[in-house]
Amino acid sequence: MKSIVLINPNLVVQRNDPFTTGIVYMPVGLAYVAASLRAAGFDVNVIDAFAERPRQAIREGNFTLMGLTTSEVLDRFPENTGLVFIFALNLTNHNATANILRSIKQHRPELQVVILENTQAVTAYALKNVMGEFFDLGADYVLTGEGEHRVVDFVQAFWEQDGHKILNQLDGLGSTAFFNPPKNTIQDLDNLSFPAWDLFPLENYWNLRFAHGPQRDNRYLPLLTSRGCPYPCRFCVVPSTNDQKWRARSAANVVDEIEFCVNSFGVREFHIEDLDPTISDKRIREIAEEILHRKLNITWKIVAGTKVETIRSEETVDLMAKSGCRYISISPETGSPRVLKLMRKPFDLGHAVRLVTRMNQVGIRSQACFVLGFPGETDDDLQMTWDMVHELTKQGVDEIALFIITPVPGSAIYDEFQGYASLSEMNFTPTWRSDYKTLSKFRLKLYAQFLWWKFRYYPGKIVRQSFNFLRRRFETKMEMVPYRALVLKWLDRSAVTQD
Repeated sequence: MKSIVLINPNLVVQRNDPFTTGIVYMPVGLAYVAASLRAAGFDVNVIDAFAERPRQAIREGNFTLMGLTTSEVLDRFPENTGLVFIFALNLTNHNATANILRSIKQHRPELQVVILENTQAVTAYALKNVMGEFFDLGADYVLTGEGEHRVVDFVQAFWEQDGHKILNQLDGLGSTAFFNPPKNTIQDLDNLSFPAWDLFPLENYWNLRFAHGPQRDNRYLPLLTSRGCPYPCRFCVVPSTNDQKWRARSAANVVDEIEFCVNSFGVREFHIEDLDPTISDKRIREIAEEILHRKLNITWKIVAGTKVETIRSEETVDLMAKSGCRYISISPETGSPRVLKLMRKPFDLGHAVRLVTRMNQVGIRSQACFVLGFPGETDDDLQMTWDMVHELTKQGVDEIALFIITPVPGSAIYDEFQGYASLSEMNFTPTWRSDYKTLSKFRLKLYAQFLWWKFRYYPGKIVRQSFNFLRRRFETKMEMVPYRALVLKWLDRSAVTQD
């Protein structure tokens, strides 16, 4: 039997900003695809171009790529490789994805290469908007939509006699000759195999001591407890990749996975990477109750953000904390009601203040995320964001994150920006924007003011966070990010040249 190779691309860091770029995301979507292929009886090999050598830096213009060189990736191909899938994990990693694709087509032109879409991350991109670039680089196919079933269907058709006739009809598949938009989403998520983390270099991820969420324990794993999001935010790619639909796994199935990871990998810290995990207040309570019922001594964190209004009450927060929840990220996005309407993003400040206050009381660290530079935003709007940060800080929010808007392919505002030279430049520090310097100055001033407010209202937290930084046992991202930036800057000094 021929082997299938799944590739996770290198981590890409913008050299002038290791603070908001270079965020490590474990490829949970690819781990699900690997598990589905293995369950279907195929020989699967994973090459994690970042995590197999995460401390090797490769200099490439204004970027540093972390991980394997392209020749090292090719050296890891089994002799019987018959098909290659490259996971388009994040938009900022696009240059690495393109490099690997280009190298395969230069040195192994007989291999068919498929680019896989990541549908479950706000940091990803809709491949239908950029597939022409992949085809120009030599990709044979682009597969959009959720991958677990589509990849299995693709492989079965690909290796069947006359299978290419079937491929022309495959849901979500595109080539230079056709594109079939994805029609369906997976409804019964409980029937999916758990992610095949045994195929990934987990120790290398853990030893970095920085992740997307704040890593406190020596070991952690991400969870996807639900998929999709029902909200139409115009700056976000998710309405395009999920059709504003939300689907959830049952509480029992989620906790089954937690218990499996505790027993199989010795993991007791879990980072929930859902787009919006608390849409059902009833389900999130059931997850907490199931953890308590099984007496699992774990911690769990909502690290990718959630819609705070969907956490209905302080009682839900109490139950989450009792079951081990220690971190929740929420996304006000802006303090301006006018800009919220432009974004098509509803937000209830009063509800957020009540819940942040409760999180502070029960020991759940909280993050509030904001975006700056949305089209049409004014100085008055920015002042409202400043004022909202102040109010949330008084109520005990532990950290803020300030992102400058970038036009993600697939978002409603994608065509409203120009000036970037590479898709990897579409990150949270878009230096190509004509107003970047103004927005960057405001961002730095607000970060500094936030720290002063926090010291004024909660000086003990500042002391605690300093100790957490020194011990590398992070409770918030603001403790972890400076450490990550220092490591990436140090590694960049010894960067090698791409083969």
